[in-house]
Amino acid sequence: MTTALHWQTEGQGSDLVLIHGWGMNGAVWQQLLPLLTPFYRVHWVDMPGYGHSHDISADSIEEMAQLLLDKSPISATWLGWSLGGLVATQAALLAPERVTRLVTVASSPRFAAEGTWRGIQPQVLDDFRRQLGDDFQLTVERFLALQAMGSPTARQDIKLLKQAVLSRPQPNPEALSIGLRLLADVDLRAQLGGITQPWLRLYGRLDVLVPAKVAKDMDQLAPQSCRQIFAAASHAPFISHPEEFVQTLKDFIK
Repeated sequence: MTTALHWQTEGQGSDLVLIHGWGMNGAVWQQLLPLLTPFYRVHWVDMPGYGHSHDISADSIEEMAQLLLDKSPISATWLGWSLGGLVATQAALLAPERVTRLVTVASSPRFAAEGTWRGIQPQVLDDFRRQLGDDFQLTVERFLALQAMGSPTARQDIKLLKQAVLSRPQPNPEALSIGLRLLADVDLRAQLGGITQPWLRLYGRLDVLVPAKVAKDMDQLAPQSCRQIFAAASHAPFISHPEEFVQTLKDFIK
């Protein structure tokens, strides 16, 4: 049984850690790597239960963050997409000396809608968890479609995301279930004041999972951070707008 997370490293420059989202694996960054590796030493990981880390389990955001911190560079910019953004945020809170800059992409400290807080309806997450037991591959494909919904390049976005999923071992169904539970339950809003390192928040204006209104609400919760909204992007702006995405990242890290 595998006992260590699957990491890959490529490039030169300052260290940059990339963390994928729910249902995915580290291959989701393949399109972006040629744009990043001339400038950064890029480290990307298969999260617990995903891809080549299929046999590793983690039951909480804290445990996931600690597993990544155990084998990550001593200091780096951490970039997390979607659920990976929650993990990166938790790592920034646990080890601020290790996470020197934080970048969250199409992410939220609270993914589930609650009161006036915009997000994924809890019923949608409950439905996905129930569907996992019947056909987890179909459930993942439905989630991929949600991630690309609204993007002008939705068909191509879904194709690239699906290629990444299929290029590595399928995710562990238990990890998928845990991930959906975390998306439904985790709420880091009250802790955001503890993030003192530079923090860039990136959003897609057409995102149906993390609505653009979350970006405005976050301006109040984390005034120490900065943000950019990609006007023509959905939940995966690094897939639909890779050049613009990387330029924004370079402007932040320099």
